[in-house]
Amino acid sequence: MSPRTADVVVIGGGVMGTSIARHLASAGVPDVVLVERDELASGSTSKAAGGVRAQFSDELNIRLGARSLEAFGRFERDTGQHIGLHRVGYLFLLSTPEEVASFEASVRLQNSLGVPSRMIDPAEARRLSPLITTDGLLAAAFSPEDGHCTPESVVHGYAADARRHGATVLRHTEVTGIEVRGQDITAVVTTRGRIATSTVICAAGAWSRAVGAMAGVDLPVEPLRRQIAVTEPVPELPPDLPMTIDFTTSLYFHGEGPGLLLGMSDPDERPGFDTATHDRWIPRLAEAMRHRAPVLLDLRRTGGWAGLYEITPDHNALIGEATSVSRFLYATGFSGHGFLQGPAVGEVVRDLYLGRVPFVDISPLSAGRFAADAPRPEANRV
Repeated sequence: MSPRTADVVVIGGGVMGTSIARHLASAGVPDVVLVERDELASGSTSKAAGGVRAQFSDELNIRLGARSLEAFGRFERDTGQHIGLHRVGYLFLLSTPEEVASFEASVRLQNSLGVPSRMIDPAEARRLSPLITTDGLLAAAFSPEDGHCTPESVVHGYAADARRHGATVLRHTEVTGIEVRGQDITAVVTTRGRIATSTVICAAGAWSRAVGAMAGVDLPVEPLRRQIAVTEPVPELPPDLPMTIDFTTSLYFHGEGPGLLLGMSDPDERPGFDTATHDRWIPRLAEAMRHRAPVLLDLRRTGGWAGLYEITPDHNALIGEATSVSRFLYATGFSGHGFLQGPAVGEVVRDLYLGRVPFVDISPLSAGRFAADAPRPEANRV
């Protein structure tokens, strides 16, 4: 049986939902209920590449990323959960003068906010990431405190900690409606019964638009398939290989066990919820490898998967509280950098719920910014 009442219902059992539930419960909010229609981390979180970084072009994203890196660094101490954190750094490879100028400006901003990123020359980039070729490379940007970890472990750590603090986590429970009377939310209707509540927090990732619509809130989020491949073991793979990103093509790779995890964006992909894998992207992937890391062409693919990015019109998150209905909060639309911002966003949404001032002003990320024609583009996206 699901509970009949809750102070707050969090919709979505990925990194956002579990982080928010854990931050609310540990702050003493009673009767926090998290609702997930499938298994925890079964949506986009488990399909993420696991990268964690503070190397962004937008101050808000830098601060959310840096705050989250601190939380990932102490995650095991805080929750008892091992998350496989490898602080091997993020390395952005830059091939055009425009990219170099943009990243130089980003690095200045990052440094002013305490992030130890730096511009490096192609020779140092190759020392850090020996699988690449430096042909046509002008420079690179590197931040040693970035890295990658295991997304599912983060979700399960947060969920267990939320439960320890009294939250209820309902799996295999789908939200079918949100009841609103006047401007007030009165209940969330699920496949396991009705939960009377005055507050809903939408953390449903790529499925958020439909959840918002149940409460009459427009969340402009579109699902977009992204694919990842995993390779056979790589002989003499450096244990501290950074997350390496060829910014021009968006090809990226990092160590995954004895092999590599790699991916890139596919400009031919159209929005939709299909997560079947396909090989249409392989010729473009091979061309990017030939250009920047030809040694990768010899590696056999041993696995892979597809997941969904949750894209907004300016590729930046939606975080805030709706104005059209009372106490509908949302954290969604992260456009590929949601996993790495999960810890900080959990803090922010907890503070919005409690009426506290968050550590960073997230009002520019309100979903209303598109109606107000005030988009907030992020340049450093993959």
